[in-house]
Amino acid sequence: MSAKQPLNGTKVLDFSTLLPGPLAGLMLAEAGAEVLKIERPGSGEDMRHYTPKWGRDAVGFHLLNRGKKSLAINLKDRQQLSLLEPLLREADVILEQFRPGVMDRLGLGYNAVKAINPKIIYCSVTGYGQTGPKVDVAGHDLNYVGDAGLLALSMGDPANPSLPPVLAADLAGGTYPAVVNILMALLAREKTGEGTHLDISMTDNLFMLMAWALGQGMLMGDWPKSSGERLTGGSARYHIYPTSDGRHVAAAPLEDRFWAVFCDLIALPEGLRNDDANPEATLE
Repeated sequence: MSAKQPLNGTKVLDFSTLLPGPLAGLMLAEAGAEVLKIERPGSGEDMRHYTPKWGRDAVGFHLLNRGKKSLAINLKDRQQLSLLEPLLREADVILEQFRPGVMDRLGLGYNAVKAINPKIIYCSVTGYGQTGPKVDVAGHDLNYVGDAGLLALSMGDPANPSLPPVLAADLAGGTYPAVVNILMALLAREKTGEGTHLDISMTDNLFMLMAWALGQGMLMGDWPKSSGERLTGGSARYHIYPTSDGRHVAAAPLEDRFWAVFCDLIALPEGLRNDDANPEATLE
């Protein structure tokens, strides 16, 4: 660990599993933080048992948890749970991904930890946040992407939306907001001496990915359609085209000057270059 790393000396207790929290913990570890992963005794966290394997554990587990230490604790065993108290007192950050209320029932909720460590930065990553009508609903990335409306803008057949190629809710809605907010909270603590509870809702954070769609719909009353908009397959300026060698090319000449060059390169007739007038004809 380099002394020049920005989070050198920062202690993180990571109770999270699978992707959003563990990747956030990895990013903190790579910035110099000391990350201690809390796992179930015996089996460890679920990601260990996925495939493909590298040695005893899944490749994904190794990728997401490198550079961390691990401690097996049965969180439902009061005697074992007591072993965590010294670690809770010394921690700078707690990262957890349980449904709201679970950590409270275990005696590890924000208020309980704050009572013994007032400067704690407690980051909770959940599907729908700590409050609201879906506070107790479990889900996965696809559920959150669907609820947020992102699936309705997919570039598939409008009647049959395609599965996103990335876990947008986990990564853009969970991991990155968690890391950014943890870093801001650490900075704020340097000024105020106070910790905080960070409520990271993966579904809520997806709305920033649809800023253009929400602006168009809420301000103009023209709600975007699946496969029918400039950025969802409805424009020749932002599309995927088959090539003569059986492959595909991703073309995005959105600006007029680049569009003119693109049209010249493919020898598009002048009558079809005004793609705003008849986008379907230009695409064909």
